[in-house]
Amino acid sequence: MSDLVLVTGASGYVAGHVISELLSNGYRVRGTVRSPGRADLSHLDGVELVAADLGSDAGWADAVEGCRYVVHTASPFPSAEPEHEDDLIRPAVDGTLRVLRAAAASGVERVVLTSSVAAVRCGNPGRDLTEADWSDPAACNAYEKSKTLAERAAWDFVAGNPKLELSVINPGMILGPVQRAVAGTSVDAVRLLLSREMPGVPNFGFATVDVRDLAIAHRLAMTAPRAAGSRYICAGEQVSLPTMARTLATTYRVPTRVLPDWLIRLTARFNPAARTAARYLGQTERVSAAKARAELGWTMRPVEQTLLDTAAGLIRFGLVADPGAPGGKKASTASRAVVA
Repeated sequence: MSDLVLVTGASGYVAGHVISELLSNGYRVRGTVRSPGRADLSHLDGVELVAADLGSDAGWADAVEGCRYVVHTASPFPSAEPEHEDDLIRPAVDGTLRVLRAAAASGVERVVLTSSVAAVRCGNPGRDLTEADWSDPAACNAYEKSKTLAERAAWDFVAGNPKLELSVINPGMILGPVQRAVAGTSVDAVRLLLSREMPGVPNFGFATVDVRDLAIAHRLAMTAPRAAGSRYICAGEQVSLPTMARTLATTYRVPTRVLPDWLIRLTARFNPAARTAARYLGQTERVSAAKARAELGWTMRPVEQTLLDTAAGLIRFGLVADPGAPGGKKASTASRAVVA
């Protein structure tokens, strides 16, 4: 019988692709959701759903029962800064520890934790970063701090529980096709460009990764002998929003005019979204996925394909209206077929 894997937060964007990747590779998969009866995960045929909430101990012992591996993807990712940072930090840290405690008690062999390059880059400007680097919590916003402290807590836990192996994935900005009519925060940049909600494009960017490649990285880290006790940055070179816009503009009618930094900073005085954007102006995100390539045999698809597949998925599921192609025509059906 194939190994059973628990994937936390099964209704999430990353979790859905991880589950699909595991199922297609012959694993049995159990997924946690808050309310199984309300979760519409019909796109994930073959997954067993169980109730478990990061905010409660209830359900976790049953969730991990019989599992050889756990992939912990669940963590809050809001579109705006919370009023109180602990609204993010406490669920991230406490939830991670709940999952690890249950895994250790049940005899799970290895946990793969979805962290972020946010746990690597903050307070480390102007240089190439690797898995040896850690964010300074004092330089982090609430989300970045939640990822940093949750990962730190995970490493501290396994240090005191050596029978439980831990591998951590640190993805960059996650893009790629959605699997259902729900769009998370991660793909907001593409959605906003397609909907033309912005008059232009702010000049900042992030190191990116395709969610499908990220799912493969989780599967590889789950079983690779060298992955136990290791972090893996999974992200390519920084891609600016103007570059994203120009790529999308080859197929869709989207804004490509670059907004000056001074305008973003001025607007940030009264606009929360602009305030978030202003924080990243002038920053360069230089991270290396060399370790994941060398130790996991991991590869990434071209970012141009990722961007167009992201757009096609958002349009396919009605999350954004088809903006038409350059010149006022409808976007080609070929561009929509990539996620079918």
